[in-house]
Amino acid sequence: MIGNFIQSVVLITDMAFIARLDAVSYEAAGNAGLLYITFYMIAAGFGDAMQITNARFIGENRKSLVPTYFQTGLLSLLVMALLFFSLIQFFAPRVLLSYSFSSEIALAQVEFLSIRSYALFFSLVSLAMMSFLLATGRTQIVFVSSIIMSVVNVILDYGLIFGNLGLPKLGLEGAAYASVFAEISVFIFFIFFFVFRGWIKEYNLIQRVEIKFQSLKTLFNIGWPLMLQGFITLGTWTVFFTWIEQLGGHNLEISQNIRSVYFLAFVPIFGFAATTKTYISQFIGANRVGEIPLVQRRIQLLVTATLLVFFHGALLYPDALISIINPREAVLGKSVEIIQQVAPAIFIFGLTSVYFNTVAGSGNTLASLGIEAVSTGIYLFFAYLFIEVFQFDIGGVWYVEYIYFSTLGIVSLLYLRFFNWTKTGRIA
Repeated sequence: MIGNFIQSVVLITDMAFIARLDAVSYEAAGNAGLLYITFYMIAAGFGDAMQITNARFIGENRKSLVPTYFQTGLLSLLVMALLFFSLIQFFAPRVLLSYSFSSEIALAQVEFLSIRSYALFFSLVSLAMMSFLLATGRTQIVFVSSIIMSVVNVILDYGLIFGNLGLPKLGLEGAAYASVFAEISVFIFFIFFFVFRGWIKEYNLIQRVEIKFQSLKTLFNIGWPLMLQGFITLGTWTVFFTWIEQLGGHNLEISQNIRSVYFLAFVPIFGFAATTKTYISQFIGANRVGEIPLVQRRIQLLVTATLLVFFHGALLYPDALISIINPREAVLGKSVEIIQQVAPAIFIFGLTSVYFNTVAGSGNTLASLGIEAVSTGIYLFFAYLFIEVFQFDIGGVWYVEYIYFSTLGIVSLLYLRFFNWTKTGRIA
């Protein structure tokens, strides 16, 4: 969770630096970042499958299976990195230029992504190692890696965007280069730590690198719904922001302000999402299903409490918070109004995410995909109505967040109530 907080601060810092360039760079970096994260989240779904699988093996005391599944997952993620890199380099520019309302914003997005996409090779390998760390409960190493990435990214942003510290002034391209080098620094740190702490030898992680069909099949059976789920979740948000961009005016800039503040709320929500999946998977593997409701309540209490810590600025001093990100007077007032309006929806998400991640952590990833598909389908339907049919102003459009977060919780609870989700059997 603290690692997520540091990364959120980095994202806010990125956007704050870029906002000092011009509005086009700010809007382009926001939308391009969403597209990049969409690809990353597809891979993260596969990483979640690695985490869930290895956590189950540990809970069942079958640690001998961990190296095979780690190797298979690592090589699979490398293949994905090559595929996603090719899509971003060769197909994304054509799509962006043909679909965007503003050609200036589209060209800036292409410029940013052409550099940022090189980070995929390092970030996806790091994702495999991070999944191992989360499955074994070594979250403090993930925390340290977040610090390293954050420090490197902020320093290079300051240097490369504005030409400080003796570095060239590259503007928006500088922000992309800073992110790539930050990902490389995390990759190097993980490699060093895995060797230094002896985990490679202890778990025989790379004694003989190979992909076994059974392990590949198991990981994809669990992972493909999570991968598609990640694509649906972030892809839906990308579509939402594309619709907002086509409204023109300051609407996209205002919405990018809201998105940046959102990432403070995602700190506890995403942090405890990983915790929920690990606990649920290990408890089912250890046949301690009766304790799961207590775990859920405790996580919900912790999520709510930490949301008050990380997200209280959106309620108490939103003007000061948004001014740090983007001080432009033309968008400040409306941004403050909207973030206060949607803040309660975030607390709803904090509670409902625990139920949703219980479904995923139990290994019923196809069900979690169905829940996400229903929720995002309803979300997009109402977003289209609000934007295209009713033509609400930007404040009214953002009320769609209540619909999504509530639907996610209701459908998850219905599944947990009426389906036998704890009887998943042995994973492999």
